[in-house]
Amino acid sequence: MAYPEPLESLVAAFERFPGVGRRTAERLAFHVLRDPSARELAGAIEHAVAHTRRCAVCCNVAEEDPCAICADPSRDASLVCVVEEPRHVEAIERSGAYRGLYHVLMGASLPSEGHEPEADSVRRLVRRVREGAPGSKIREVILGTDPDAEGEATARLVLEALEGIGLAAGGTGRAAGGAGVPALVVTRLARGLPAGSAIEYLHRGVLEDALAGRRPVRPR
Repeated sequence: MAYPEPLESLVAAFERFPGVGRRTAERLAFHVLRDPSARELAGAIEHAVAHTRRCAVCCNVAEEDPCAICADPSRDASLVCVVEEPRHVEAIERSGAYRGLYHVLMGASLPSEGHEPEADSVRRLVRRVREGAPGSKIREVILGTDPDAEGEATARLVLEALEGIGLAAGGTGRAAGGAGVPALVVTRLARGLPAGSAIEYLHRGVLEDALAGRRPVRPR
């Protein structure tokens, strides 16, 4: 027998979440019906949507614009770590091993599904590198994407975007208008990261080693 329409709609809503299939969606829906405290989810979603925004500098999700990290004068503004998702920022921050800035792509490259990181976020990164912040220039871009096939494809996409404006890894580029810019080093997190793993689940020590052992990326 089919579920009542309101319940079926709830199941369908949960199925839209990443990694949630039909069976899991059904369990979540019945949990909401059984547990009154689970019904707070709707209000929490509305609150999060209403009170968060994308940082105009790094594209991370934050309460304020710019976000707390971009607005922190103690951070090293010459260093930018490019990550796929906001949760990766949180994971690296927990390690305490990094004091630079970030750039969040809001997604990984999934060629088999025809999906790429948000084009606007990649354009903003290129603009950040080309123009720099007042009084400072970006000297190093760390490709902090996941050490899996999608992460590697994403890292290549970002590298190609930087090369597209003449900022080759380890070389001296030229900004629009022909003005020379200081040499930009593009590095990748060291292979101390287990292949196929996700950054947010890694131990603090693994992240510390990966950041300390990052290496230059050579253009193809």
